[in-house]
Amino acid sequence: MSVFYKICILLLIVGGLNWGLVGLFRFDLVAWLFGGSASVLSRIVYSLVGISALGAIPSLFMSSDGEH
Repeated sequence: MSVFYKICILLLIVGGLNWGLVGLFRFDLVAWLFGGSASVLSRIVYSLVGISALGAIPSLFMSSDGEH
């Protein structure tokens, strides 16, 4: 697995955990850590999570040995 996909997976885990906290407890960890959901840092994290989701889409179409 390439470094790119490992970073994508890490960011997707962060995003998934954050959404789980929002859904269960109405607590946005990213916003709490970076000064609110409208702060520049929070928006960067949200954007990176979204971009990583787009970057991970091709992995859905790869075989188990990494070939397309």
